[in-house]
Amino acid sequence: MNSTTALPNSNLQVLRLPQVIQITGLCRSMIYQLEAADRFPRRIRIGARAVGWLHGEVQQWLADRVMQSRRPSASAPCRLLTG
Repeated sequence: MNSTTALPNSNLQVLRLPQVIQITGLCRSMIYQLEAADRFPRRIRIGARAVGWLHGEVQQWLADRVMQSRRPSASAPCRLLTG
């Protein structure tokens, strides 16, 4: 996930791991696995021993996941709605 673009100030809220877990519904290990595979926003260092994720990037990741799940699958058969 590329996060090198300039960010608006409203997206600069930092989320800690428990907040990211709550927002995404993912467990800690899955967040780190997805991040390592470049499929989840990268953490930022906010202190000597503290990291966090940018709220806007996590929200965008969630929005992307929703869009992917709502897209019709190429292998799914078409159904006509009757009513």
